[in-house]
Amino acid sequence: MAGAAATSTEASGVALERALDAFAGPVAEPPPDGSTGVVDDRITDPVAPFVALFDYIRPRRGETPADAQARYEAVVARLESEPVRAEQVRRHLATLLGTRRLVAFFADSGILPATGFFTELGRIVAGRLLPELPDERELSHAVGRVFHHRADWRWMEAIPPELTLRLWQVLGGDVATVLQLIEPVRDQMLEALLVVAYRVGGLDVEAEFGRLGAEYAGYAVRFRSLASAAQHFADGYRAHVADPGAAFEDEAELLVMVDQCEEVLQRARRASLRSGTSLRMTYLLRRTGQSLQRIATLARLLGLRAGDDSARERRRAALEGWSALVGQSLRAENRRHSVRQHVSEGVSMLALRVTDNAARTGEHYIAGSRGEYFGMWRSAMGAGLLIAAMALIKIFTSAASLPLAAYAFLYSLIYGIGFVIIYMLHMTVATKQPAMTAQTIAGYLGEARQTRAADLERLVDLIAAVARTQFAAILGNVAVALPTAVAFAWGLSAMTGAPVIDRAKAEHLLHDLDPLGWALPHAAVAGVFLFLSGVISGYFDNKASFARLGARVARLRWLAGTVGDERAARIGDYLERHLGGLAGNFLFGCMLGSAGTVGIILGLPIDIRHIAFSSANLGYALVGYGFALPWQSLAWAGLGVTLIGLVNLSVSFALALWMALKARGIAFTGKRALLGRLRSRFVQAPAGFFVVPRAEPSEGAAPAGD
Repeated sequence: MAGAAATSTEASGVALERALDAFAGPVAEPPPDGSTGVVDDRITDPVAPFVALFDYIRPRRGETPADAQARYEAVVARLESEPVRAEQVRRHLATLLGTRRLVAFFADSGILPATGFFTELGRIVAGRLLPELPDERELSHAVGRVFHHRADWRWMEAIPPELTLRLWQVLGGDVATVLQLIEPVRDQMLEALLVVAYRVGGLDVEAEFGRLGAEYAGYAVRFRSLASAAQHFADGYRAHVADPGAAFEDEAELLVMVDQCEEVLQRARRASLRSGTSLRMTYLLRRTGQSLQRIATLARLLGLRAGDDSARERRRAALEGWSALVGQSLRAENRRHSVRQHVSEGVSMLALRVTDNAARTGEHYIAGSRGEYFGMWRSAMGAGLLIAAMALIKIFTSAASLPLAAYAFLYSLIYGIGFVIIYMLHMTVATKQPAMTAQTIAGYLGEARQTRAADLERLVDLIAAVARTQFAAILGNVAVALPTAVAFAWGLSAMTGAPVIDRAKAEHLLHDLDPLGWALPHAAVAGVFLFLSGVISGYFDNKASFARLGARVARLRWLAGTVGDERAARIGDYLERHLGGLAGNFLFGCMLGSAGTVGIILGLPIDIRHIAFSSANLGYALVGYGFALPWQSLAWAGLGVTLIGLVNLSVSFALALWMALKARGIAFTGKRALLGRLRSRFVQAPAGFFVVPRAEPSEGAAPAGD
């Protein structure tokens, strides 16, 4: 084993030596006038050595990104210890940058395209069917040659930023050397800066932003001012290059304008929370944020000058910006033709649009006080009554001889109308809250420092509050739905003189609760629908706010003529505040009601199981068996109901948390520490996960009502 490892290390060293030797040959210098053009590749090719170097670094089949990181670090260490080799790599890099067009690379790579989501998706798909013709004069063509594997971005993303910064520090050398690297490309960097700045400058006339109100309009003029500041900086820079003795204002004023535009973006985001947002506006806000970061990075690089009193600090800041810019742009170029990556970014923006305004459905979220906790119990118990009635109506409907489409339609109406009534009466269906509570937790993760003990403790408090709220909702539903179902079936049997549930139907209901059958997969399907209902609620809440639904409904002449102007305004206001809840609950019912029919049509075992309805069905099965069900069968069915609830919760919560984290771009790194604290809290105070402690503060918990 040791001999094999030594042989592998020796072979790796030889491969590294061979890759670095490729930089030892002569390389053409970039044209002195700063023009670009591809040098004759038969004489000297500045790209080929980089292709060889990154072929050495790239993980082989069966390797992981960690192996690539180890080789990347070996390259950096060799360049740090051998200045001659570092100079050879630097010369090739300067030639590569000086003989390629860079404006598009600096202005577009790593920034969302202006064409929009579907146009860009069409370009990617068309490029897969009929590849685009590359322009060899563009740097992106050289990047494509170097990073020619579609998954290169994965191992590139795993390289620590500090390791990449070490590479640029050894290649950058002192300030004068950094300037030598920038010298051949500064005109193109300046042009890219202006291109991005003028794109941002046109935002104040975007129609989408006009909906954000007068408060935003007063600040939007700063985008135009940014373009003016960028032009002033460029004019001064070019004059200074032409005449080094001419006065030159540094990039400070431009960076101040960038900061002011960032503030305007924050105002726009806050305004969109109040008035709703569209997918295009979300797209524009994200693209503008990326553009402002690019302007700041380019300005700092162009502002670096030799002989500056703070040269060391400015050099480090410039190299950090350059390292981040190049790394981001290289990864973006590598993923530019990926359908999966493009769709993922689109889903992220759609998630942001939904989750930014998803808290206006009137759902009960997290019980932070004893009053809210017992209010959740009462709310859930009230829903249990209606759930038992809905389950019985569905059982009666299933006994009729109807076409499949009629079953789907009637089941959907039973569930949909029932859920809407429950919502309008401010009652609670168990497992309907995770989509919203997940967004609360994700929002807290975005603000907290994930390794700080105090923040982790507050997160544990929040999770405990979520757990006991769900416990109250589930137990409230089950504690009422099951006995109510028994009472309904018993009472109707006594009134009619015939059993409401026959033995065959009771066996079928009991079989549906078997944990070893399809009960748990069907519970997972219901969990997906629960998640989707939260997404739908957020979407329609956002849509109602953005479209100003209340004012538009109030202007309906027929409605005002029927109920009067004042009532029409109240109806419009109610719909604007509750459209998400109404739509989410009704469509959730439609999904539950039609799933089984869709499964039959497709020949697939698709159906749903929800804990509240499963508990009611258990009650009806008990009556169908004449209460003569063996205790083993009853316990097994009870276990099935419990596991169905657990699957409902875990699937819907996991999906909602994933979507909320993706929308906010949050990567949670403290999983192990959080799990440890949760375990300790559960051992020390398990009751806190089921009931509200008398002395518990409500800090960190969201309100349980509207």
